[in-house]
Amino acid sequence: MTAVRLSLKPGRRKRKLNPDGTMPLTEHLHELRTRLLIALAAVAVTTIIGFIWYSYSVLGIPALGDLLRGPYCELPPEARASLTQNSDECRLLATGPFEQFMLRLKVAVTAGIVMASPVWLYQVWAFVMPGLHRNERRFGLVFVSIGALLFVAGAVMAYILVAFALHFLLTIGDEVQITALNGQEYFGFIISLIVIFGVSFELPLIVVMLNVVGILPYEKLKTWRRGIIFSLFVFAAFVTPHDPFSMIVLALTLTLLFEIAVQFARINDKRRARRAGTWGHLADDESEPLEAPGPVADDASGEQER
Repeated sequence: MTAVRLSLKPGRRKRKLNPDGTMPLTEHLHELRTRLLIALAAVAVTTIIGFIWYSYSVLGIPALGDLLRGPYCELPPEARASLTQNSDECRLLATGPFEQFMLRLKVAVTAGIVMASPVWLYQVWAFVMPGLHRNERRFGLVFVSIGALLFVAGAVMAYILVAFALHFLLTIGDEVQITALNGQEYFGFIISLIVIFGVSFELPLIVVMLNVVGILPYEKLKTWRRGIIFSLFVFAAFVTPHDPFSMIVLALTLTLLFEIAVQFARINDKRRARRAGTWGHLADDESEPLEAPGPVADDASGEQER
């Protein structure tokens, strides 16, 4: 009696990639769904941590609500409204019954996205990686590590700049009026800056990775440099609050990071050209001309003489 080997269910079989990295459309959609679910699950877990961290200290770190409220509480007492006669008190206003809960949830989601950045950055890279060559895939760990560090660095810089921005915005006319901020306005101001700075700091990494895979060579970056720098200043003017300090700092920081990426592209293209034996005069869709074969008749006559 012939033994029959049962196969696994189709949903549990391990998918194999083609050697050339190609996939059918259904496989791409399945891969995208899997990566999105993993990223969302990671953000959900870190959001729960952020929701608890909002009011309680975690591992010796002050509560997240106290950290975010810090720049506002550092303002002079005469520049912020106080709910009681005690001028040292520092609390924000809530004007709706659900405002405190929604605000806490919004802060927790933002903190969750920041804390889960290594996971979702890796999922982005893992989705793109099958279409790359083997020597390009080894940059995956470097991509995730640097991407997470840049995102956190942008968030930290935004938090530091909030103190300067608030001091400029809330003390420019404090001799005439006093500002009483509610939690929605204040935390929305901080969260928008953190997200904007964190995402913007990924620009040089994107430029570097496009150069590594051969999509964005140094010659194109050199040609587009002035236009990109001008676009960075326009971008900073639109996404930052209406204060010149944060706009200038964001624009100058992005310009510096972009210039570092451009110089990396220049060095990388020269190294790639030396390895290929050419200085990169050929386009991406061109191939180096083959040398003409030598005469065969002379070799044949030499064999006959022997």
